[in-house]
Amino acid sequence: MSTLAINGGTPVFGDKKMMDLIPQWPPRYPETEEKLLEVYRSGAWGGCKTYEQKLMSEFAAFQDARYSVWMVNGTVTLECALLALGIGPGDEVIVPGVSWIATAEAPLYVGATPVIVDIDPETLCIDPARIEEAITPRTRAIIPVHLFSAVADMERIMAVAKKYNLAVIEDCAHAHGAKQHGKGVGSIGDAGSFSFQLSKLMTAGEGGCCTTNSEELCDKLFRVSHIGNSRLFPKEPLKEGFICHQYRFTEFQAVVIYDQLQHESELRAKRIAGMKLLNTLLKDTPGIIQQQSAFADDVRAYYFPTFLLKDNCLKPGVTRADIYAALNAEGVLFHEGWGAPLYSFPAWNVPAKDFIKKETPVCDDVMYNKVLITHNALLLSDEEIISKTAEALDKVMKFYTV
Repeated sequence: MSTLAINGGTPVFGDKKMMDLIPQWPPRYPETEEKLLEVYRSGAWGGCKTYEQKLMSEFAAFQDARYSVWMVNGTVTLECALLALGIGPGDEVIVPGVSWIATAEAPLYVGATPVIVDIDPETLCIDPARIEEAITPRTRAIIPVHLFSAVADMERIMAVAKKYNLAVIEDCAHAHGAKQHGKGVGSIGDAGSFSFQLSKLMTAGEGGCCTTNSEELCDKLFRVSHIGNSRLFPKEPLKEGFICHQYRFTEFQAVVIYDQLQHESELRAKRIAGMKLLNTLLKDTPGIIQQQSAFADDVRAYYFPTFLLKDNCLKPGVTRADIYAALNAEGVLFHEGWGAPLYSFPAWNVPAKDFIKKETPVCDDVMYNKVLITHNALLLSDEEIISKTAEALDKVMKFYTV
């Protein structure tokens, strides 16, 4: 198929590109520069200083949790949550087949076996029915992922967890500020894991934290990531055999994320408004549906605005790659995310004997045939940029659908 604009006409964005016109990412604030310089001059660069302590209380409250513990990135947070919950060799941990590989590698880091199950075709989050089918006497935990722009069905997941006495670690890497039934993600399960990697809705380039409502679990999370030290009970000795790591955060990261936290509610409101406009403009566009969240009243973070191609909607011979190419010719970037389910991703080099994969037809169909994803900063753009993006998607879909 041609990568020229549809019918050889003028691209919707003319000689520009959507990515050149959306707001810069990550956001930068003048007050952060001043604070970073203040921290640099102070020499108090680490060791759980002022801004990390502020984050510990304020980010937890932001997510409706009692505690947050900060670490070097959002992969070790998953590992530490499993360790703090006592999960290790011989245990099984159920994870979805669509996520970044860290979700499934964290169980491997602690010696457990990841059990990969299918996703819901509308939310793209783990399918609660597939969880229950995968439970064995060795199952100890579930890691649901709030994926792209959706919140997983925590109501059903928690019901399954309660029925089988399983721990739940919410992977909230995409979901800063998201809520379900009025409760922040990361405060619903036993623990939440957040990432602050460069593309995330809040970022310091890298960083991570765990949230929890349990004092005991908070203490274990801090100890396991801070060489056994405790903030809550500093006089209590480390339990013998509880092997800990050095995954500490820095004050530089804390400053950057702390200032972003002060702006996050306003940015989330802008993303929600931007997505509402985008959906309104695309309501009559053929061939696509928006990724759904588990419940209509979910407060969604909109990390990546995500759409799905409908079944059998394209003209004969047309593929999703042709849709991407045509959109690019119009000046719009849409992509396939990671391009594959986690178990087929090039970086997933885990021997087959070390994990269990259930049947995952929805994972394969979504990642290879259906998903259309664009940049989160689009939703922070002015109405003209959002409108042009919708115009381009509508133009391409009308040309290529049956």
